[in-house]
Amino acid sequence: METMDLMSVRIDTSTKQRMAALPDINWAEVIRNAVRERLDLEEELRIPLDKRRARRAARRIDSFRGKVRPGRFDSTTEVRKWRELRK
Repeated sequence: METMDLMSVRIDTSTKQRMAALPDINWAEVIRNAVRERLDLEEELRIPLDKRRARRAARRIDSFRGKVRPGRFDSTTEVRKWRELRK
């Protein structure tokens, strides 16, 4: 088992009461997992962008967009229609 450092976290009283109502949950483990997931996300977001690949992807998207013809579909009309049907 790896050694662990201690870290304190402050939470509001309401959250603490809700957590206390669920004593079967290992809250320390939940918090550790949340921190690990956030670290993974942040590290992934900070990986430098491969500009060559990004440019190539943008060109492919532009090429695809050029092949799609504008249609008669009006999203505004469709949204309004469905909103009215809900009433």
